Amino acid sequence: MTEPAPLLQVIESYRGNGFRISGLRYDGSVLVFRERSLAWPVRAFGDIDIDALAEAIAGAPAPVELLLLGCGARLLPPPAVLRQRLKDGGVAVEPMDTGAACRTYNVLAAEERRVAAALIAVA
Repeated sequence: MTEPAPLLQVIESYRGNGFRISGLRYDGSVLVFRERSLAWPVRAFGDIDIDALAEAIAGAPAPVELLLLGCGARLLPPPAVLRQRLKDGGVAVEPMDTGAACRTYNVLAAEERRVAAALIAVA
């Protein structure tokens, strides 16, 4: 007998300082992986550093190739040192506004890509 595949996390909405992901409400920012989502203690773009992304880099249970960085209401470029540290860990990062990151995550996850999203909540 084979084990059932883990449920794919689908971002259903992103408003009111939180998210609805696969039927569950998350208040505040989140990290979303194909098989799980979890609260992320980042409130603003300036809070993001390599330690804040450690869970995304680890990518357990499966390694992540692409990290979508939802920067909030608008796109902001991550510092070059952060981008390089992620690259050194084998993770490409794509910054975009949170809405675009949610939509892009859903498409890539459905295509079974090794993707994760680090999403800053927007009002």
